[in-house]
Amino acid sequence: MTHLNLQARTIRVTGRVQGVGFRPFVSRLAHQLQLCGWVRNHAGSVEICVQGAIEQLDLFEQQLLNLAPPLAKLDALNSHHIEPTILNGFTIEPSIYGDNSLAELPPDYFMCSDCLAEMSDNTQRRYRYPFINCTQCGPRYTLIERLPFDRANTSMAVFPLCPDCRTDYENPIDRRYHAQPLACAACGPALSFRQAGHPEINDNEAALTSAVTALKSGLIVAVKGIGGYHLLCSATSEIAVATLRQRKHRRLKPLAVMLPWLGEDGLDAVRRYTEATAFDAALLTDPLRAIVLVKKHPLTDLAEAVAPGMTDLGVMLPYSPLHHLLLAAYAGPLIATSANISGEPVLTDAEQVETRLALVADAFLHHNRPILRPADDSVFRVISGKAQPIRLGRGCAPLEFKLPFSLASPLLALGGQMKNTVALAWDNRVIISPHLGDLGSPRSQQVFEQTITDLTQLYGVTVERCVCDAHPDYSASRWAERSGMTVHKVFHHHAHASALAAEHAYYKPMLVFTWDGTGYGEDGTLWGGEGLFGMPGSWQRVSSFRPFRLPGSELAAREPWRSALALCWELGEDWPECPTETYLIKLAWQKQLNSPLSSSVGRLFDAAAALTGLVHHSDFEGHAAMCLEAASVGANISGIVLPLHFNADHGWLSDWEPLVSILQDTNLSLGARSYCFHASLAMAIVAQAQQIRTEHGLFTVGLCGGVFQNKCLTELAMTLLQQAGFKVFVPERIPSNDAGISFGQIIEVAMTSTGKQQ
Repeated sequence: MTHLNLQARTIRVTGRVQGVGFRPFVSRLAHQLQLCGWVRNHAGSVEICVQGAIEQLDLFEQQLLNLAPPLAKLDALNSHHIEPTILNGFTIEPSIYGDNSLAELPPDYFMCSDCLAEMSDNTQRRYRYPFINCTQCGPRYTLIERLPFDRANTSMAVFPLCPDCRTDYENPIDRRYHAQPLACAACGPALSFRQAGHPEINDNEAALTSAVTALKSGLIVAVKGIGGYHLLCSATSEIAVATLRQRKHRRLKPLAVMLPWLGEDGLDAVRRYTEATAFDAALLTDPLRAIVLVKKHPLTDLAEAVAPGMTDLGVMLPYSPLHHLLLAAYAGPLIATSANISGEPVLTDAEQVETRLALVADAFLHHNRPILRPADDSVFRVISGKAQPIRLGRGCAPLEFKLPFSLASPLLALGGQMKNTVALAWDNRVIISPHLGDLGSPRSQQVFEQTITDLTQLYGVTVERCVCDAHPDYSASRWAERSGMTVHKVFHHHAHASALAAEHAYYKPMLVFTWDGTGYGEDGTLWGGEGLFGMPGSWQRVSSFRPFRLPGSELAAREPWRSALALCWELGEDWPECPTETYLIKLAWQKQLNSPLSSSVGRLFDAAAALTGLVHHSDFEGHAAMCLEAASVGANISGIVLPLHFNADHGWLSDWEPLVSILQDTNLSLGARSYCFHASLAMAIVAQAQQIRTEHGLFTVGLCGGVFQNKCLTELAMTLLQQAGFKVFVPERIPSNDAGISFGQIIEVAMTSTGKQQ
């Protein structure tokens, strides 16, 4: 090589480049191209010094972009020429600490096929080791204590590498080269099994065998995973499932099922137990390894109590080495539900699990790799051929969005009361936390505060202002008032609409239908059936539903019969099928005591479920609506036109009155009544959109809010809107439900009424 042909460059790469095997990839690429130099983590980026022939350096930069590891996501590559020096070989240098504000915190990853094959090979050193991993798989978010992502900065620091693992870690051609969670049976985490009345077992194989034996005996076992514990039991035993429900006080809410990885593509068990579409199958085997809502196969040995009354089943495949080993040995479907007190974040600590779930689990399969923060399983549903998130968790959170502008100062969004997430924004970045649960318990509040501390410390961001829901009684709103920060308040449905617009990077006037159970409205009433026109920072209510007074206020969310009564009483009618005495309730309702006005479509779903006789008391949020949707499957009946009139205060109002008599008409089948209800609401969306188009001209329509997790309604509405000439946006990365509120709050505060950022 002539001196003239020799060149040196420094390259800085930003994006998701830590915790994804990027430095080992850079090292291997440099060796292949016979380049000298070094690579290192530098705060939130990767810094490279590379020297060699000009042609090879150009090829090096091209392949950095084109051949990056699958888990990497490069935002920018900045290259600068420097003077060549004497360099020998290519090395991975120690990380340099500093400003982490450019870092991307990686989520936890599923077990890759290479590690699965190696774990199954009895000639390999890590044969059947429950914590095998490499640079392309394994935990990240749940074990990172601080950035950059080096072993010393993770919960793996307490497991010094043995000589063999050290050799793997330092070998540039090994896929474990600088894999931070690296371990083996000689130096890494281990399993232990505890069951009352039996000696503790502290051997990996014996602990696994004992757990499988307990499961086959019909017992409930709490098993520590990547981001927390699951409660596992047989999914084919009615007794085991009924026992779990009784102990966990989870009477009817569907339970997730983990199926074994079988067959060439891993989906043999999925095909046996479900009628998964190609979209469902692709989502189930995606690196996310989420829980996916899939249509149940009608003829299987699954216990009916797994998802009573539902046509869909929450299914997931094993995603950790421990899950693969358990499912392969058990050789059947297992219930895999979060080990928590209902509504709280999943439990992560052995002592807490044994204390708080002592009356739920019969046995415990622990491991001693610390989980620094909880991450529940993600949940998705395929709607109109696209995956729609229902819960952000392991595999996809923390979730990052880039903004088309930069914030003047960092901003923390506190989300809503239910399905809470928080979001941290600075410069042009927004980071959304995993699902934190409902904020009505001390543990939920504790994890909420811990997550705020974690995100601000990990990224090195100091926050002096926050945004919360305008509802004065939300836990997060009260926390904001105590925080000492400057507090912004955003209306619930404005946040929903802005989250959808920003997800699609659409900052033009649009019409967004924000339908859910309840949200504090601008006029102090309970919204939930609104059409908002405008853009982030300047939404105007232009449509809604005929309001009705809810007897018992918030009690109506748990007792659908109250919503049914409300509709009947608004029409001057009684409801003879009401399951309770109503004299005193009606007196209070007539005097407008504890009976706020509501325009909520979520409560209309509750009323419909009660009027058809399906559900009078909700066992969980969304119970009535899910039963109504399940009942509509297979039916095919036209919807009815709901009267539409203009109101100066509310815009275009659709009137639900004609539905009340149809829902009670027993001459129609339950399926027909349920489907008619869905179809009528879809028609009402189109009718409202068409009226508003006459005033505002062409625009895009959005559908968001928890109601649009309903596949039947959403697909009907999308089809009708598209037939009417509307382009339609639905959430694809942000959940429709309140998990998306924190992101929308950031966007609302960032945009002023003139559309400029703040």
